Amino acid sequence: MTQPSVPAAPSLEPSAEPAAHAISRWPASGPLAGAEPGWFPHEGGLLKYRVNSRFGEEPEDTMPPGWKFGRVSAVAVDAANEVYVFHRGPKADPIIVFDRQGRYLRSWGRGVFGNAHALRVDPDGHIWITDNGDHQVMKFTREGRLLLTLGKKKQPGTDSETFNRPTDIAFAPSGEFYVSDGYGNSRVVKFSREGQYLLAWGEPGSKPGQFNTPHAIVLDSQGRVYVSDRENNRIQVFDANGGFLRQWTHLGATQGMFMTPKDELWIITHRNNIENITYDTLAGRIMRVDVATGRILGSMESPGHWIHVTPAGEIYIASLSGNVFRWYPGWLEHGLGSEEGLRPHN
Repeated sequence: MTQPSVPAAPSLEPSAEPAAHAISRWPASGPLAGAEPGWFPHEGGLLKYRVNSRFGEEPEDTMPPGWKFGRVSAVAVDAANEVYVFHRGPKADPIIVFDRQGRYLRSWGRGVFGNAHALRVDPDGHIWITDNGDHQVMKFTREGRLLLTLGKKKQPGTDSETFNRPTDIAFAPSGEFYVSDGYGNSRVVKFSREGQYLLAWGEPGSKPGQFNTPHAIVLDSQGRVYVSDRENNRIQVFDANGGFLRQWTHLGATQGMFMTPKDELWIITHRNNIENITYDTLAGRIMRVDVATGRILGSMESPGHWIHVTPAGEIYIASLSGNVFRWYPGWLEHGLGSEEGLRPHN
């Protein structure tokens, strides 16, 4: 079991300060002597971002009249900087596409999905989703034309042709891909580029190679497979065929993960699985994690269920509160004072 220490992070761009800067010293004497500080430091240093907390709706709402997000399960950005929002609400199409400024472009998928969960963009620009209501994984064009369906609609199972509430998809450099089959089953399934079943691993439990809700999955450039084993409060790392390599148990109950092309791992996580479910993902933190050691390189508060990080350093978070958060560099150096509330600062 790997339990790395967490030293102060080096200077980060665009955002970090040493963790010590955020620590309030305990009083040595007086009525508060020995009292705990009111605010804990940010692990690895504070990530300095501002936020548009209603991306796609503010500062201008350009969606069709009467549309609004339901519980937003996933968000992803393609190479053209188009933002795909996957949500569960009845008042709008389940997949809504925006430009980088949050202006509505197009939408699709009404009546297709049982329950929205993951949305990812593959290296070729195709849109993949997991439907954990109908037990399926689907591949679409950017315009919403269906190209591939895996799993049998409304038929949960554990064989090579079925899923039981799948949660996420990840893509290998070779074109092979992996599905975390994670609410009803406790396994990872590997497929060929063409969608042919190759192998699977995992079973219920808390030992290495076992899972209790494999909720998100990503790969690094070496083909190592990172699985958020959410209810076990850990991330497990495997080789390309499911051989256990290591686990990290210091990052809490991780909901979403994103790996950049430079092997920078970003997660949206919660202190533990009890807080995660009790607070309905509202008490989360974004963390940047070193893939070699598991060391936390920076963190900041955010609600969230899903995370995507763009090459420009913007962080998109899908929140079950019905919001898409767009975090962007732009730390304030002073308060807003009397200007606060006049208009969205984004």
